Amino acid sequence: MSGKTHFAVTDIALVGVFCALWVVLNLTLGPLSFRLLGGVPVLHDFAVFFTLLLATWATGKYGVSSLVGIIGSAVTMLLTPTPLPMIGFAASAVLFDVLMSVNHHKFHNTKYNLAVAAFATVLSAYFAGVVIGSFFMTNTLQWALTVWGGLHLIGGIITVAITLPIIASLEKANVRKVKRE
Repeated sequence: MSGKTHFAVTDIALVGVFCALWVVLNLTLGPLSFRLLGGVPVLHDFAVFFTLLLATWATGKYGVSSLVGIIGSAVTMLLTPTPLPMIGFAASAVLFDVLMSVNHHKFHNTKYNLAVAAFATVLSAYFAGVVIGSFFMTNTLQWALTVWGGLHLIGGIITVAITLPIIASLEKANVRKVKRE
């Protein structure tokens, strides 16, 4: 064996940073979204997928999004009065990670890579809404597939509209140049 691991120390540190970001954003933006927007979860989606997109961009590694989503959700579940819906976001983080495999977890200023990231984000957000609506709310499956999934899909679109231009600007400015081991 060559002694190399999949995750460098820098990647592990970034997972920790993005898990903390996940928790902070979910505990602040989620309740804010429900209060300001009358129960519409779009800021929850922004908190989740903004974090996942940045984590994927910063590391470019398979598994980072899953780790951030699972660990971040677990910590958030310990700190919130309604913890179970976070399971839907953890599941959507795993789906997001799998979908980002299509472009090898890389962000370059190409239409293809940005389109893959946009598709992965929007589909994963919709998936989170369907999981949460189906298992943790008292409405029908049809309601979860249309209304609640649709609201989360809108949250994913908002996230894409805000986050991808930020990442494109960071890429263009060569901000990603982090020393690797």
